[in-house]
Amino acid sequence: MLCQVYPEQYESQLADKVTRLNQLLPPSAQDKPQTVFASSPEHYRARAEFRIWHEGDESDYIMFNQETKEKVAIKECPMAIESIADLMPKLMAEIIRQPVLRERLFQVDFLATLSGQMLVTLIYRKSIQDDQAWLDAAQALKTCLPITHIIGRARKQKILLDEDFVVEELQVDGKKFIYQQIENSFTQPNAKMAQNMLHWARKMSQDAEGDLIELYCGNGNFSIALSEHYNRVLATEISKTSVASAQFNIAANQVDNLTVIKMAAEEISAALQGQQFNRLKDIDLNSYDFQTIFVDPPRSGLDDLTRQMVTEFERIIYISCNPETLAIDLASIQKTHEIVETALFDQFPYTHHIESGVFLKRKEP
Repeated sequence: MLCQVYPEQYESQLADKVTRLNQLLPPSAQDKPQTVFASSPEHYRARAEFRIWHEGDESDYIMFNQETKEKVAIKECPMAIESIADLMPKLMAEIIRQPVLRERLFQVDFLATLSGQMLVTLIYRKSIQDDQAWLDAAQALKTCLPITHIIGRARKQKILLDEDFVVEELQVDGKKFIYQQIENSFTQPNAKMAQNMLHWARKMSQDAEGDLIELYCGNGNFSIALSEHYNRVLATEISKTSVASAQFNIAANQVDNLTVIKMAAEEISAALQGQQFNRLKDIDLNSYDFQTIFVDPPRSGLDDLTRQMVTEFERIIYISCNPETLAIDLASIQKTHEIVETALFDQFPYTHHIESGVFLKRKEP
């Protein structure tokens, strides 16, 4: 489909996803509340990446057909949010007009926000270091086009005009949440769906007690939005870049009860069982009253140690990007916990990908 949308097919493809998810969920989930969050059928992606193909005096954004491996020129991309879709032809016209921008340009990446910021990355198969002509031309793009920041990349080179991030503002439950989103770091690509995911997670936390522990916290996306519903929050993330971004976001949102540490899920599992880690020397784990755990694992799901660890908490909020591994994890978790509510977030319309949420509570003895 390569950037195209099919609004007339949207409802049927969403219904197919609901059916597929429910087939994978345990039978005990079938009579529990489920919320389905539909995406906008077009203009929903806040990230886009395109290779560039040069032919004579012309250049085009291209994508490759995964089946035939043939390149396909992309003249428009209605999947992309309006700001990206509107910018694409204007940017390409400027690139074609200025040889110093066009020469050996290999790829263009877009990162946009609902708040109106735009980051464009131009990736080259040539050196752009100390190239004043390129620098002047790139700077001019910010003057004539709605671009907040530009990054020039080449082999072992990265030139910033002026930052490598944008700042998103998400509106959730009448509140504004501010998030730094760094180029080449994970962010939810469907920004409006990200708002729905935060809303659902906050709803599952409304009657929470005690403290929250979160694994795989990224830039603090969920932990910041959930912090007001818990006494204290301890969140872990293995990526150094994401941890730094989380600190930026904690300050931007003026959150004072959230601590983010650089640790893998397996390490925090071991720490809770008494193993000592130098990174925790200033944190008294025993002082926390963890009653809820929030997990948003990679596509591989939970590892064996973490799968056992989550069952030690009264409440579990599980966000999944892979319903197959979710089903495997739930087969184990439901021995001690019961499903209270589920959700489907159509993060990637017109694809087989399913994002879902499951809220569980410990079974009564």
